[in-house]
Amino acid sequence: MYLWLKFLHLFFIVSWFAGLFYLPRIYVNLAMADSESEYARLLLMARKLFKFMTPWGIGALLCGLLMPLTQTAFAGWIYAKIALGLLLLLYHGWCGLLLAAFSRRQNRHSHRWYRVFNELPVLALIAAVYLAVFKPF
Repeated sequence: MYLWLKFLHLFFIVSWFAGLFYLPRIYVNLAMADSESEYARLLLMARKLFKFMTPWGIGALLCGLLMPLTQTAFAGWIYAKIALGLLLLLYHGWCGLLLAAFSRRQNRHSHRWYRVFNELPVLALIAAVYLAVFKPF
């Protein structure tokens, strides 16, 4: 059971991160859009991607939370990975709030801000891979 959960968790993580990496890149372009048609096309892409990536995030979190329950004992690094997963959930929700602001034409950030915002999941991924490989706690 544990290996199947691990397999599914990795699948969902890869899929979710693809969206977490790409959606803010769409936001960069939305913040720089010059024409109405370009804005509408990018907004449609962002909405579809957000809808597509949300189930992958749910699957990643569920499998990640279920995996420790299949073990008799687990170490402290699991708690750190769960915390990272919850932070990524907050990031995902923040992406949704930003998408809603773009939909209402109330974006308050520059394309440069979105370029920095786009790097946050990279840091989370580095931390999660480190924890999974080295199991430091």
